[in-house]
Formats: sequence, C-alpha cells, structure tokens
Amino acid sequence: MGQEMLTARSAPQTERRDPMNELREFVKQRSVLREGPYKLASGGASSTFFDMKQSLLHPYGLNLVGELIYDLIRDDNIGAVGGLVIGACPIADVVSLKSLASSKPISAFYVRKDRKATGTQSLIEGPKVASGNRVVVLDDVTTQGGSVLKAIEAVEREWHCEVVRVIAVVDREAGAMKTLGEAGYEFTPLFRMSEFM
Repeated sequence: MGQEMLTARSAPQTERRDPMNELREFVKQRSVLREGPYKLASGGASSTFFDMKQSLLHPYGLNLVGELIYDLIRDDNIGAVGGLVIGACPIADVVSLKSLASSKPISAFYVRKDRKATGTQSLIEGPKVASGNRVVVLDDVTTQGGSVLKAIEAVEREWHCEVVRVIAVVDREAGAMKTLGEAGYEFTPLFRMSEFM
C-alpha cells in the first residue's frame, strides 16, 4: 500500500504531466481482467472485463477521471452531469466537485434503475435543474449503449432537459457509438477497449 500511494502521489509531479496516459496506465493495472468469460450488463459475454470500480473508487483514478471529463465540458454551459447507478455515480460526483470553483458549478444526479417506491418516489436523485438545461450523461463502461439510453430517456422525460453529450471512461467498441450516434447523441469515450488489448 505504501509503495502504491507513493507512486500515485509522485506521478502528477513529473515535468510533463499527461493525465490521459496516467489514467490509461492506472486502469490497465487495476481494472482490466482477462481471465473470462465474464457476463456483461448487455447480456453478452467477454473474455475481458473492465472492473472500473477498482479505478473509480480509488482517489488517484477518480481524480484523473474528474479532471479529464471536466476539461471536456467546462466551456459547454452544462447544468448537470450524471447517469445510471452505480457506474456513473462516482464520476458525476467528482466532475461536480471539479466545477465548484467555476462561475457556474455543475450539479450531479443519479438515475435509479427503478423508481423509488417510498418517500419522494424519485427516478432521478439529485438537485433538479430547470427544464431546458444542458445535461451530460456519464458512464464508466459502455457496451451497446442500452444503459446510457435509459439514463437519457429519464432525464428528458422527468426533467425536460437537453442531453448534449455522453461521456464514458471506456467504450468496449461493441455498438454504443453507433447506437448513440443514430439516436442523435454525441458520444465521447476517454478510451476504447482496443487501447488496452
């Protein structure tokens, strides 16, 4: 643990810092599993699995993800970021936190898989943004894009907001780009699966 933390803390202090490469290497070391087959959320199976919680629930990996995604959207007049639980939750939180010092902080939200049965009976958790706001939907790993579309549908139906972009940490290159593009959404993965093969 001591060596790991030393490496994590010393990496950003290099002369020419490359957060994208730092994150790629971090994900490769911690989150890429190759001893499948693994069942995927899409229903398919793969010999390679991205256990992204190992990277996204580590302070070093999460900080890098927040930095990279916030840099992509900081000038886009975004009202909120979020996505389907639980993959998008830590990402939404850290991007929101990165925006705190800006003139227009960005709220985070979570889309439940099913509407809450008690209390407010909410489908979306988080500070509601006004109708018409520009929203970015996030995901940790995309395969065919079905989970992202569920989150998009909820945001558009419940909040009447405009989803202007979808960002994932890793795209498995199994149809999400085509699915989201055909549905009219700009899709930006930080990495593609082939970069880890």
